[in-house]
Amino acid sequence: MPRTLLRAASAIVLTLAALNIPAAHAQDAAPVEVTVNTRAALAAVPETGIGTNHAIWDTHLGSDQTADLLKEAGVKLLRYPGGSYSDIYHWADHTAPGGYVAPNTDFDTYMAGVRRTGAKAMVTANYGTGTAEEAAAWVRYANVTKGYGVKYWEIGNENYGNGHYGAAWEADDHPDKSPAEYARHVVAYADAMKAVDPTIKIGAVLTTPANWPDAIVAEGDAGSWNQVVLSAAGSKIDFVVLHWYPGALDRTGHVPDMVQLAREQIARYAGPGAERIGIAMTEFNTGSSSNGTNTQPGALAAADAYATLLANGVFTVDWWNVRNGIGAVTEVEGHTDYGDFGLLSSAACTSDGSVCEPALNTPFAPYYALQMVSRFARPGDQFVRAAADQPAVSAHAARRPNGELAVMLINTSRDTSYAAALDYEGYTPAAGAATVLTHTNGATAITTETAGTPAGRLLPPLSLTTIVLRPAAPPSGPGAPGQPTATTVTDTTATITWPRATPGARPVAKYEIHRQHGAVTEQLGETGGTSFTAANLRPGTRYTVNVIARDSGGGLSWSSPPLTFTTKAPATSSCTAKLTVQSDWASGYVGSIEITNTGAPVNGWTLNFAWPRAWQSLGSGWSATWTQNGQDVKAVSEPGSGALGTGATTTIGFVGNYTGPNVLPSVFTFNGRVCGTG
Repeated sequence: MPRTLLRAASAIVLTLAALNIPAAHAQDAAPVEVTVNTRAALAAVPETGIGTNHAIWDTHLGSDQTADLLKEAGVKLLRYPGGSYSDIYHWADHTAPGGYVAPNTDFDTYMAGVRRTGAKAMVTANYGTGTAEEAAAWVRYANVTKGYGVKYWEIGNENYGNGHYGAAWEADDHPDKSPAEYARHVVAYADAMKAVDPTIKIGAVLTTPANWPDAIVAEGDAGSWNQVVLSAAGSKIDFVVLHWYPGALDRTGHVPDMVQLAREQIARYAGPGAERIGIAMTEFNTGSSSNGTNTQPGALAAADAYATLLANGVFTVDWWNVRNGIGAVTEVEGHTDYGDFGLLSSAACTSDGSVCEPALNTPFAPYYALQMVSRFARPGDQFVRAAADQPAVSAHAARRPNGELAVMLINTSRDTSYAAALDYEGYTPAAGAATVLTHTNGATAITTETAGTPAGRLLPPLSLTTIVLRPAAPPSGPGAPGQPTATTVTDTTATITWPRATPGARPVAKYEIHRQHGAVTEQLGETGGTSFTAANLRPGTRYTVNVIARDSGGGLSWSSPPLTFTTKAPATSSCTAKLTVQSDWASGYVGSIEITNTGAPVNGWTLNFAWPRAWQSLGSGWSATWTQNGQDVKAVSEPGSGALGTGATTTIGFVGNYTGPNVLPSVFTFNGRVCGTG
């Protein structure tokens, strides 16, 4: 396939000349190489992807101007009645004892706004001070009496914040605050609500991996919040609810593991059919008032997080919130940041009246981030892998059914322009000018122009840029293969199967299986059938693959949805190593490794493993001499205690620290031999 990458700085300058951009700007920094690979497909763009939260304390919740602004931003889901207020709100009389309820914020007013916006509704039923009967009556009113067709219903909001783990911000009148009690009520709510309307989807609250109180086991509980809730209520729910306030602008790299760990918990605990359970991020905000909540840095982080979460299969990401009010006022990158977590100004002032927000409904920078994401990735598109070789630049891409390809580039540098050179794998763009959408620091709109070429673009500091490309030729290949599955996964092999692709103008000749390495793919093999056994895999390794159909004329299909699986430890070995987490406090844990020598006797041993992620580290260890070098960890037997006969066992322990999703090490070597897990 032709490659369009401009690899030299001189070529970048030529490209910029074609864009009518002075060459001097290209000299601010080395060119950034951006790889876009349509063979490495991710999730499809969901209909409900771009969402936000409405709150019953917002007087303007139901105004036409609000709905029209949200529609213009591309918002497709609106959540109600507002975070923790959900657990004190009683819909029938529109009251929230202990909280403020603004005029014109009742359920019917909210639904009128939802319809004017052209969005879907998500309603949070009152768990903390409500009942299953109250929730079922709400479903009846919404979907039977009024015919609103509200599909998504959560049971409560952040109910792990009820004091069970020490911190209490969520109302909960139940004497028992445990996850088991919450799960028992989720079952009762689901049964009562689905008896009224069996088509609705029920969501249960989970803790977000690596965010407090994830993984903590409280006294008397059978496991963590997620384990207990999924084990008891998994068969009754249709999606799980996560909230994420990362508190920093550089945490998007946590998202793939965060979502994958949630999926693994669902698969492990929710029982048969767990694959049907979706993941919703019903509250998200950068949570970083010091770095820019409603100014451009926060907007860039928002666009990056939205695109990454949706590309990893989350079916909605809901900004907190439409209006929030003024907070700590700071100056960020030349603009006033009001510490406001809203999308739109509420025209509020500080308590002393010295600073006021701009006029009511003035969009803040994150509003334009959501708008850019909605124009970059539209429902029905398919995210594909994209990556940049400059840490300050993030890249995302989405392929459209009509053959167009959209690439969103985010320059987070506060003072450097970057000349981006784009390389397309599996895609040939048409020559000529591209459609370019741009939002820069302090801008009050997204600009659209037809300019430049598909090969390069200058990225201003603190900017969002989307490039929309046409294909060199209309799509003519077969349809995409269906969702692959993995069976008979061993330490070194996996059998992959998939539904047959629909032929296009020519018959399907073969299928290619591609493994993702970031934005680069490796072809594992090809076959004329719909099953393939990949060999020579590494034990304990996570793989993501796609299947592509090729017809008899060489035409290629879109990639299948991605399949992610993890190979196992060896079935037989001369050693076993079993890791057990004995306790976890959501930023570290105590691990115990039981080592069994099933081979010849040894007098002295070394156990090695590697931290899967750079944000993990060794705190301390015992019953061996522990060291860490980079991500590699070594435990060496202590003098006089290294003798292990055949079948003998010893146990060592350590404290592991983490500041992101805690992917546990799964491959251990004992005196250089890869161990089984026992």
